Amino acid sequence: MARRLIPSLNRVLVEKIIPPSKTNAGILLPEKTTKLNSGKVVAVGTGTRDRDGKLIPVNVKEGDTVLLPEYGGTEVKLGEKEYVYDHCLWG
Repeated sequence: MARRLIPSLNRVLVEKIIPPSKTNAGILLPEKTTKLNSGKVVAVGTGTRDRDGKLIPVNVKEGDTVLLPEYGGTEVKLGEKEYVYDHCLWG
């Protein structure tokens, strides 16, 4: 079983942020408020190269919070955590 994923080129690994389904006071939140598609970048590839061979770095860094596309990326589950592995299209 894989323990660690290392992105290559312009790919990133994003840990999904799962919002709470109820408040600290115990009030249940509607399902719409718990479906925010955001995540925290946990690993970043080195970037890709243009036609001249110059490195184009990835425009996000580890620790950034990003919005995830509703349909896209590859969902990966390692242990109890859910991740999305995708090309870096954010900026």
